[in-house]
Amino acid sequence: MRHETHDTTPAAGRGPWRRIFPLLACLLPICLGAGCSDAQFERRTYVLTTGTTGGTYYPVGVALSTLVSAQPGEDYSLTAISSAGSLENLKLLRDNQAQFGLILGLFAAWAWEGTGPVNAPQPHLRAVAATWPNVEHFVLHADLVSTGTLDDLANLDGERFVLGQRNSGAEQSGSYILDAIGVDFRSRFSLAYMGYGSVAGAMQDGNIVGMNVPAGAPVAGITQSFAQMRDRIAILGFTQAHLDAINRELPLWNFYQLPAGTYPHQNVDVTTASSPNVLVARADVPEAIVYELTRLMWESLPTLREIHGATREMTLGRALAGVLIPLHPGALRYYEEAGVEIPPALKPPGN
Repeated sequence: MRHETHDTTPAAGRGPWRRIFPLLACLLPICLGAGCSDAQFERRTYVLTTGTTGGTYYPVGVALSTLVSAQPGEDYSLTAISSAGSLENLKLLRDNQAQFGLILGLFAAWAWEGTGPVNAPQPHLRAVAATWPNVEHFVLHADLVSTGTLDDLANLDGERFVLGQRNSGAEQSGSYILDAIGVDFRSRFSLAYMGYGSVAGAMQDGNIVGMNVPAGAPVAGITQSFAQMRDRIAILGFTQAHLDAINRELPLWNFYQLPAGTYPHQNVDVTTASSPNVLVARADVPEAIVYELTRLMWESLPTLREIHGATREMTLGRALAGVLIPLHPGALRYYEEAGVEIPPALKPPGN
């Protein structure tokens, strides 16, 4: 298992850190001005497990943990760590190596029921919020594109394609989608496994012909790929038949429009699909801690939106959209106070 804390700082000029460093610079004086006491450094530390550094989970998770650290008087702190994604995050939460996690809505549903790649129900999981849409990006070399939709993937014959890193949400959700639409990828693809930070270079070098990169748009790795390869790659679209097929078991996906210009040299609109990302917590995290984190996240949206464009689609009115597991009591209290309508199925057990 591989993960790292955000204290290991990448070069300031690369990737999401261009946006995170200004946030750190703004928030540090707040903490210093509040006179960070020894007692504050003894606060209980909770771990938020995110995803690979080239995706969306990690920079947003780091921003959220930094916001918590900047709050004077809080009796807890939050540390964001990178991981392989949703499946590893569930294992970290199960083993109490993490107390909060960002996971795909699909994985939240699987974990609650103990289905899909999750071997047993995970009754310790509770939802905090649906965050930003997880946008499906199936990217293929333009020479292999004929219809411009997922149907083009059925024509691959031994070419090397990346579904995601092993045990990642990308790998599992990509497999789920391709199985649902009838693409026999196990026999037709030469599968490769790598994280979001590596696929762009592999695509540019010709080591792979396509990749599956589900994440909040815009995704840094796909931006890099389009900047380097221009019209030599394309994002594949979803049809109504595709959407119906992937929603047959779990109704999580909706159409999602990627307007022209979302990525460099993307000259046409692309109709893809998206499902919710969900922030979850262990049920044994104190109610007061989850309440404060929920409040801070929703009250800090302007700051989070400066970090990553995906969070601009977060709204309190859609905080429960696509959530299929019960809420944590702390999150429930916040939403009740905020006047958010709570579906009965999302009430915590015993409420």
